[in-house]
Amino acid sequence: MVWRTGTGQRSGTARGRGGRRRPYAGYAVVRAALAAAVLALAAAVPVPPAAAADGAAPYAYADGSRPVTGATTTTDAERLDPGHTYRSSLPKNGKLYYRLDLDATSTAYVSVTAVPRAGTAVAATDGLRVSVQDADSNSCSLQSTRFGGSRSPHPIAAWGARETGPRNVLCRGAGTYYVVVERIDDTESSPDTWPLELFAASEPPLKRTGATRAPDVWDSASPAPVTGQAVDRAGGAGFAGASTVGPGSWRDRIRPGQTLFYKVPVDWGQQLNATAELGSSSGGSGYVIGALSLALYNPVRGYVAEAADGYTGRQASAALAPLPPVAYPNRYGFADQVKAMRFAGSYYLVVHLAAQTAQQFGDGPFGVILRVRTDGAARSAPGYDGTATPRSLFEVTDRDRAAATPTGTAGGSPGLRALAVGGIGTGTLLLAVLGAWTLVARRRAGAW
Repeated sequence: MVWRTGTGQRSGTARGRGGRRRPYAGYAVVRAALAAAVLALAAAVPVPPAAAADGAAPYAYADGSRPVTGATTTTDAERLDPGHTYRSSLPKNGKLYYRLDLDATSTAYVSVTAVPRAGTAVAATDGLRVSVQDADSNSCSLQSTRFGGSRSPHPIAAWGARETGPRNVLCRGAGTYYVVVERIDDTESSPDTWPLELFAASEPPLKRTGATRAPDVWDSASPAPVTGQAVDRAGGAGFAGASTVGPGSWRDRIRPGQTLFYKVPVDWGQQLNATAELGSSSGGSGYVIGALSLALYNPVRGYVAEAADGYTGRQASAALAPLPPVAYPNRYGFADQVKAMRFAGSYYLVVHLAAQTAQQFGDGPFGVILRVRTDGAARSAPGYDGTATPRSLFEVTDRDRAAATPTGTAGGSPGLRALAVGGIGTGTLLLAVLGAWTLVARRRAGAW
């Protein structure tokens, strides 16, 4: 390092015996401290995921996810514990098994998110199937999700459950259960292996048995549209890093192939409605089938519903069909969309812009507005006999409500929060070291 004095330039060295130059002792100390500070700063910055091949943002997995290998037989199945997130992978034409060790009273949930890489070929009928089975191969639940008409690779999730309610005859006892994960393939699919993110949770039973039938009457009319100036709120890149939004209009930018994740606090008795709007293009022509999609997932990342719309370069929107207010007895309903609206908590809105949009209208980014409504007064939670895992999963906290406002922190990725905290601390250290360096320089300059 070089600094200037009134007599000219001096470098960080001094002459010893025989005219040989030697480093200042202070210089060596400060240089070592500065190097340590730079290394600490580098360590504090999370390493971002590798960029997708088409430039779209990659999926952000939960920090601290545990690796788990799906087994090809139940005998070798590894255990999933409630409250934890796991990473795995699913080969083409594969069927994998994971194990659950359950008691006789709690309801267990497992959501599996498939993350095909950018550039992977998928057909409209391609998708993911998740089921839960007992030790006698009895099916406790079964759900499938598909990519749809856009044929654009993006994160999709399906969920399985072992329920213990009074209307469930099978799968009620304590013991070993198996989560079965399969690909629904088409001959047009790429042979790529899909990365997976698995999330396990448990719900305690009720202290007293309540209604065992879903509400027959609820407002199924399309709600009044949400208007007003949109507030800027960047979407997350995965379930774990979803940005919190509440009632109102929220604006972001999205590129073809990209997926944005938001979460909305929805309390007991409240009814959620949402619409995604894609802004007009400044150039290009043509038509992209199912270019804009809006999917809804419940607090355990269980698939609820989806809407999609094509794109001609003019503004387009995708609106979710009306859904019932959140209520515990919804789980006894007939339709899957009703069953999924069974508990309070953070519901996820997932916006995707098909990769094929770039072929007709360029790489973007394109403006997107998310309009959210939550109607109805919050009601008291059912009388649970115990605590959910993870804790507070099925409730809306004051912190959630604050984050959902235009001035809220919006949540976001734990990695980004670590960067903010680590960056501040390490930046302070770096400034202190530079200050010490300057002090040594001045003293040495005065001595000369």
